[in-house]
Amino acid sequence: MTSEEIDRIIEMAWEDRTPFEAIEAQFGISESKVIQLMRGQLKRSSFNLWRKRVNSGVSQKHLLKRVAGIDRFKSKMQRSVSMNAISKR
Repeated sequence: MTSEEIDRIIEMAWEDRTPFEAIEAQFGISESKVIQLMRGQLKRSSFNLWRKRVNSGVSQKHLLKRVAGIDRFKSKMQRSVSMNAISKR
């Protein structure tokens, strides 16, 4: 895997609304492999915070645990990003 792919997987794993199934569909790696990647790439404290958040119920990381109304991966509040500057509200 390239460093860009690893960075994107980590970014997707941190996002609460991006399920593990989306990561698997895009990159072909399972939830357990994502966990191994996160464990190897993050500091121990960051990994522990991430795992606690994923398992807390706040995160919607599993499609089967999602509320039926969630059918997208980004927030309605998210604006377009261009030239590394986020559009203002």
